[in-house]
Amino acid sequence: MKLYYSPGACSLSPHIALLEAGLAHNLSKVDLRAKKLEDGSDFLQVNPKGQVPTLQLDDGTILTEGPVIVQAIADKAAGKNLAPANGSNERYRLQEWLNFITSELHKNFSPLFTPVLSDETKQFFRDRLMGKFKHIDSELAGNDYLMGKQFSVADGYLYTMLRWADAHKMDLSALKNLVAYKARVAARPQVQAALKSEGLS
Repeated sequence: MKLYYSPGACSLSPHIALLEAGLAHNLSKVDLRAKKLEDGSDFLQVNPKGQVPTLQLDDGTILTEGPVIVQAIADKAAGKNLAPANGSNERYRLQEWLNFITSELHKNFSPLFTPVLSDETKQFFRDRLMGKFKHIDSELAGNDYLMGKQFSVADGYLYTMLRWADAHKMDLSALKNLVAYKARVAARPQVQAALKSEGLS
C-alpha cells in the first residue's frame, strides 16, 4: 500500500493507523499547494480532488476520504482490533465518532487555515470548535479512548485534530479528560513513530 500524505495534515490519522495495524506501506509526500509529488509528478493524476489522505491499495485501487481509509486499514488488520466488526453496533458507534470528527471538528478547522478570513470570523469557528471539544471531553469521562478501553482508528483522527488545536493556540487546559486523553494517545509508540517519520516530533 502507498499513503499519500502531507506532514501534520489529516493524513497523519491513517499514517498512525497503518503503523498501529502493522501493515507494510510506502509513503509519498505531497505538496498540497502545488499538487505535486516529490518527483515532480502531478498529484491530481492520483487523486483528482487534490487532497490527502489518499491510499493506494496493493491491487492499485485508490481510496480517498480519511474515515473510509482508516476503516479499510483496520479491516485489513482485524486482529489488531482497531475497529469493531462490520455490522456490529460497536462499528456503527465507531462510524458515528469518525463522522463527528470529520464534520464537526475537521471542517470547522478549515477556516482557521484561510489567511483571508477576518480574526472575528476565525473566532466564531474557534468558539464552535470549543463546544465540540467540550462534548468530547464529557464523553471521555471514565474512558481511556473514544470507544472505551480499546484504541481505535478514531483516536488517531481525534489526536490529529488536537494537534491542530495546539497549532492554533486553542486553550483546552480546562478539559481535563481531553488533556489526559491526548497525552495517552501521544505516548503510544506507533503514534510517536508516525510523528518522527513526518518530522513532527
